[in-house]
Amino acid sequence: MSATSVLSGLPVWVQTALLLTASNVFMTFAWYGHLKNLAAKPWIIAALISWGIALFEYLLQVPANRIGATELTLPQLKIMQEVITLSVFVPFSVFYMNQPIKLDFLWAALCMLGAVYFIFRS
Repeated sequence: MSATSVLSGLPVWVQTALLLTASNVFMTFAWYGHLKNLAAKPWIIAALISWGIALFEYLLQVPANRIGATELTLPQLKIMQEVITLSVFVPFSVFYMNQPIKLDFLWAALCMLGAVYFIFRS
């Protein structure tokens, strides 16, 4: 049973958001997880492991965008992706990478909410 068949009864935007969120978890670990886990390894090892993780990102991201494109515009898909990226990255940064919470996260989130408003209005 595939992820898309499990989600098929949900509205398109929910299916897209869920798949993009899962995709972003893999993407974030592929892009930044090696900074914590593989810092002592040669960069080529980190790159190959990250590439392997990114495969799972694409296995979720491609169907997410195909599903989303049936009802959302390309700009709407992009803004959705960016909001989800920030929503995944901030907890990853704070809880996994032990970075301090900054007020700048709130300002960035407010800017993203503005982007969501403008791209989804009408």
